[in-house]
Amino acid sequence: MVSENIFTRPIFTDYILPWVLVFVIVFAILEKSKLLGEGKKQINAIIGAVCGLILLAFPFSRDVVVKLIPFLVIVAMIIFVFMVLYGFVSGETKGDPLGKGVKIAFGIGIFIALAISVLIITDTWSKVWSFLSSSNTGLNLVFVLVGAAAIVAVLFSGGKSGSKED
Repeated sequence: MVSENIFTRPIFTDYILPWVLVFVIVFAILEKSKLLGEGKKQINAIIGAVCGLILLAFPFSRDVVVKLIPFLVIVAMIIFVFMVLYGFVSGETKGDPLGKGVKIAFGIGIFIALAISVLIITDTWSKVWSFLSSSNTGLNLVFVLVGAAAIVAVLFSGGKSGSKED
């Protein structure tokens, strides 16, 4: 039996959460951009509330936001986990024992590991693996990735110029 609580009721998931999300996002954008001027919190709050109410007035836009909220939360958690793991590697220490290249390599490794773990958790990894291992698709993808890596290496491996500009 599924237990029902306030967080699973349609009034909460279809009306309260989308309104709060739109209100907070619009308010934060207006506050950060200072579009209406400095110290206009009341006006920014009113505009955020009105935008949230307009969202609720139109079922299609509300449904889009309701369907995007779980995706937003999942992406936010993935970014949070990446930032925590990368923070362990690239945290500021005296003397900086790890070079910049090692930090970048660890960041790329953490990103790849996190992407693979998300694919495994969502049961998508088997589909990706079968796509990559079918006929020449995987081999072609490897060639494209190696080519792209070579182009990136050439573009960013430029040394310092010998001439000084004053």
